[in-house]
Amino acid sequence: MRVIGLTGGIGSGKSYVADRLAERGAAIVDTDAIAHEITAPGGAAIPKLVETFGPGILRPDGAMDRDAMRALAFSDATAKTRLEQITHPLIREIALSRGAAAQASGASPYLVYVVPLLVESLTGHQSWRSLVERILVVDCPVEMQIARVIARNGLPRAQVEAIVARQASREARLEAADDVIDNSGALADLQPQIDRLDQAYRSD
Repeated sequence: MRVIGLTGGIGSGKSYVADRLAERGAAIVDTDAIAHEITAPGGAAIPKLVETFGPGILRPDGAMDRDAMRALAFSDATAKTRLEQITHPLIREIALSRGAAAQASGASPYLVYVVPLLVESLTGHQSWRSLVERILVVDCPVEMQIARVIARNGLPRAQVEAIVARQASREARLEAADDVIDNSGALADLQPQIDRLDQAYRSD
């Protein structure tokens, strides 16, 4: 079973592409979804987050307050690092466990790990590059990313620009890519690109 790493900047359309690949039968392991799971009420990361940052980073329901944590992380580099030291190992452990289960079941033609920070990890100690056969980047111009996130999340432009600035550059992602989906046009333009890659990933 081929193993693909799907990535792209915020607002690039990663989730849409992952959903379309899932419709075609791919096994999807979404690390962003896992991040939400472990920071939900009773999630695996909650005790350590409270120990590290205090109860003020929780919402009344016991989930991590993502807005409060985002504001803290992007105003304090050490906070971002501490957050990642808590969440990233958990996310990776769960993702690899689910990926192994998908491979063992043999029910899907290929496996896709959706990893927003895949390119950022390429030179790290625990690089996703060593775990995937191909890196698929969903690409669009940076200004389009910013506009999409503002429209989707209602975040201030300055905050979106700060998020984009802390991610790998568009150029770095494209340089790391084995495959690219161009999401700078209409959604209809994605379908033939997705179909082509789906067929390629099914082949031995």
